[in-house]
Amino acid sequence: MLKFLIADDHPLFRDALKGALQSAFNSVSFIESDSLETTISALRDNRKVSVVILDLTMPGCDNFYGLLRVRESFPNVPVLVLSASDSPETVSQVIAFGASGFVSKASPVSEVKTAIEICLGGGEYIPEELKDKVSNVDIEAKDIASKLKELTPKQFQVLRHVKNGMMNKQIADTLNVTEATVKAHIGVIFKKLNVKTRTQIVLAVEKLQFD
Repeated sequence: MLKFLIADDHPLFRDALKGALQSAFNSVSFIESDSLETTISALRDNRKVSVVILDLTMPGCDNFYGLLRVRESFPNVPVLVLSASDSPETVSQVIAFGASGFVSKASPVSEVKTAIEICLGGGEYIPEELKDKVSNVDIEAKDIASKLKELTPKQFQVLRHVKNGMMNKQIADTLNVTEATVKAHIGVIFKKLNVKTRTQIVLAVEKLQFD
């Protein structure tokens, strides 16, 4: 029996998706989670999950960090991102960060079913209408994405703020931590990305085009 983990913080959406997939697949069971923490916990407790259907905006996910964490912790479980944001940039980022596929929340159930089947078969699913618009993810971008998997949630937040040009004091105020803590996080980021300056951080993560 297939086992799907639906990771989304909207109960009504989870219920609707379960009902649709129950009709689309002959034999399937479901696990639900509503945050990154509960998603990781569910995967630890259920080692035979067939596929994770992941929303990018759940609590704790911080855009792509949730996808990174799931892929790092459970590399053998395919992840299908199901999101309301379906820009070519988002899809490119999703693939760079290790997802097996992407489907818009506005897509019909038949497309979601097709995407899941492709992911289960070890393939990669990108909506037909987006294939020509999605830039090819180069090897360097995938290498950077793999390094970002090693960051903690707080370090990932600091990275995003550095990328957006914020100074240490501004980051500290935004995250409600000390400047010393921010500096420590940046030091770790330097080591993980193998860079020596903030400018190099910006240049590195710009290859992934995340905000």
